[in-house]
Amino acid sequence: MAVFIFLANVGNGSSGGSNSVAPSTIEREALPSGAVKETAYFTDEAGWITNDGQLTDGLRHFYNETGVQPHLYITEEINGSERASMAEVETFANDLYDDLFTDEAHLLFVFYEGVPNEYITYYVTGTQAKQVIDAEAGTILLDYIDRNYYDKSLTDEQFFSRSFKDAADRMMEVTTSPWIPVLIIVGLVGLAGILFLWWRKRKEQEAIEAKRTADILNTPIDTFGTDSPADDLAKKYEDKE
Repeated sequence: MAVFIFLANVGNGSSGGSNSVAPSTIEREALPSGAVKETAYFTDEAGWITNDGQLTDGLRHFYNETGVQPHLYITEEINGSERASMAEVETFANDLYDDLFTDEAHLLFVFYEGVPNEYITYYVTGTQAKQVIDAEAGTILLDYIDRNYYDKSLTDEQFFSRSFKDAADRMMEVTTSPWIPVLIIVGLVGLAGILFLWWRKRKEQEAIEAKRTADILNTPIDTFGTDSPADDLAKKYEDKE
C-alpha cells in the first residue's frame, strides 16, 4: 500500500516546549463520508491511558472535522528497544500502517517515549488522507503535541485529546493574522479623524458665511446710498467749476 510519510518531532522534557503553533494559510476540505473504513482510535502499548472516552473524544473530533481517521499509537518500545533510532521509528510506523489499515484515509500517529521526558513523534498518512493532512497541517498537529506535552496540568488523555482537537480546528480554518484587527482599528480611527477635521472645517466656513450674511442683513439701507469720500470730492470740484 502506498503511503505518505512525514517525520515529526524529537522532544526533550527538560528543554521545555514552544508555545508557537504554525498558522493555517490554505482552505482545506474534509474527505467525503465513507472514505475511511473506521477502526479503533488508539493503541496504548505503554499503559498510559485510564480514561478511554476522554481520549477518544478528541480523536473523534479530529475525524469529524477532517474526514481523516487518526490512530494514536503510544509505546515505550520499538522492536523491544527503549532507545530506537529515528530510522527504526520510521520503518516501524510505515510497516504498522499496512498492518492496521486497509484504506488510504487514515493518519497513524506514533508517540514513542523510550526514556522518560524524551520522545519521538512520527506520523504516516495514506495517499487519500494527505489531501487534507498536508505538510502544513501536519506541522500544526506536531506543534500542538509539542506545546501541550509540557503542560503539567493535563493528564495523558487530556494531552492527546486536546492536541488532536485543537489541531483539527486550526488546520480546517484559515488563520487570521492578529495584525488585521489592529490595522482595521487604526484605519477606522484615521478615517474618523479625517471626517472630524472635514466636519470642523465645514462648520467654520458655515460660521463665516453666516456672519457675513448677518452683517449684510444688519447694515442700514441708508448706508448703501451714502456717497463715498471720493464722490464728495468729485462734487466739490464740480461746484467750483
